[in-house]
Amino acid sequence: MEGRGAEERDDVCMCQTVFPAHADHRGELRAGQLLKWMDATACLAAEKHAGVSCVTASVDDIQFEEAARVGQIITIKTKVNRAFKTSMEVGIKVMVQDVEKIVSVAYATYVAKPAGAGKIELEPVKLLSTEDHLEHSLAIERRRIRLGYEEVFQNLMQESNKEDTFEEKGGVATDLTHVQSIELIQPPHANHHGNTFGGQIMAWMETVASISASRLCHSYPVLKSVNMFKFWGPSVVGDHLVFNAIVNNTFQNSVEVGVRVEACNCEEWIKNQARHINSAFLIFNAVNDSGELLTLPRIKPTTQDGMRRYHGAIARRRIRLIRKCMLSAKADKPSFLWEKSNQAYMSYSNIAALTRLAAKPGWEVTSAVDDIKIWTHEEGEMVSLKVEMQVNIPSHLAFCLLSDFTLRLQWDKHFLTCKVLQAVNEDDKIYYVTSPPMTGHKPRDFVILVSQRQPFKPSEPYIVAVKSVTLTSMPPSSEYWRSELLCAGFQIYSDSDSSCTVCYFNQVTSGVVPYFAANLTGSSKSIEDTTLECKKFLEMNNSKLKLKTYF
Repeated sequence: MEGRGAEERDDVCMCQTVFPAHADHRGELRAGQLLKWMDATACLAAEKHAGVSCVTASVDDIQFEEAARVGQIITIKTKVNRAFKTSMEVGIKVMVQDVEKIVSVAYATYVAKPAGAGKIELEPVKLLSTEDHLEHSLAIERRRIRLGYEEVFQNLMQESNKEDTFEEKGGVATDLTHVQSIELIQPPHANHHGNTFGGQIMAWMETVASISASRLCHSYPVLKSVNMFKFWGPSVVGDHLVFNAIVNNTFQNSVEVGVRVEACNCEEWIKNQARHINSAFLIFNAVNDSGELLTLPRIKPTTQDGMRRYHGAIARRRIRLIRKCMLSAKADKPSFLWEKSNQAYMSYSNIAALTRLAAKPGWEVTSAVDDIKIWTHEEGEMVSLKVEMQVNIPSHLAFCLLSDFTLRLQWDKHFLTCKVLQAVNEDDKIYYVTSPPMTGHKPRDFVILVSQRQPFKPSEPYIVAVKSVTLTSMPPSSEYWRSELLCAGFQIYSDSDSSCTVCYFNQVTSGVVPYFAANLTGSSKSIEDTTLECKKFLEMNNSKLKLKTYF
């Protein structure tokens, strides 16, 4: 094991050789063993930053992309992305050495636990690279999703109950898949404070869930993903851990197994007063000896609680699919359908896309006049635009004016009309925008999601991110040419109490090329003209606000 740049960075790298004792009968690294290594390495990174002992609070959805085999060496790289008051997000990346094959990528949350009853406030993370800054910014968005997960899940549960897709005929009773296992926590399973390693609990959960899944598929189940481990409470050396696993639902080639973990000491065990410390949902594929996917039988809930778990699995699967689509979206992919189930991920992907675009290396200045600079970035066939200007207005006022798109009609001639279709929450709104026609073309219209974020630290920018979405209530009409915005928006940095730097970004798509093409070829100054109008609009409104304050 090695820590790289110990005096500067909070990252830790662990290398492990996969031996037969770590593998299953097919020679592939067991997921439970990998989870133990991932947790141990990530915990070391957290403790390196905090300077005190840390415990696992949660692990986000884990996807297992590839399998490492006996004889191969895996490299587990972990890094603290962002520190909050007493908790921190740690990024985890697992790869097979030499072949550079990604096995898994995950994000975990750790909490600092100093000795005694004292509390500790964590120091900020040192950001030494563009990637550090990017992950530091996105950690806030991932935290928002974690905090809002339960609300999204409950909304989907209600929808699933209404649809009632359960078919009783020919199903396998879920009771037949129930498995219980008990483990005694001994010193090797815990840290020096006596708290059980989170990775050890995850490994035991994987084992019991695998047995439960095998009772349904009658073959070897392969773990493909985990739906967020959450640790509700601690367990210590001497505790008994009771694991209960049962199949919740099946989906053609995959099965979801729910695992509940309860802890108790001897006295609590006698009194039947176990503590619920952890729950997780593990998704397996069933394969034959040739590695081919098998079709799984349907299941039949036999209790009211079983029916609740059945519908819960449907809701979690929808969230997983939404998340996967959002995070793997291609540049040329059309806009996603806006639904209750995907609002948090749509907002996240909107902010993340703009943050990644702004952080890309290789931006080149193509024009610099007075306080306005125009930059371009080429990547394959994709061209992106950045406009930067210094404005005499406080950053928070610029943010308020630029985040309200109904005001854009006052300075952007490319906006013909603009109205709010949905005020989703204080940070997200959906607008319907029309633009004037170009020569020989119909006027264009856009349905866009505008997501705004205020900075958590003075050095961070205000963000206004824009992307197209699809609304069933606003289908394309023959009157307009429906166009798409892939990624656009503003980043606003504070320069002083009375001035700021405004950066506008646009990842140019076919829908907006006509408005930028002449500018990029040098035959028009429409970008500079629009930027000047924006600057005048901001500074004029700043003067009006000053006058109102004065009088």
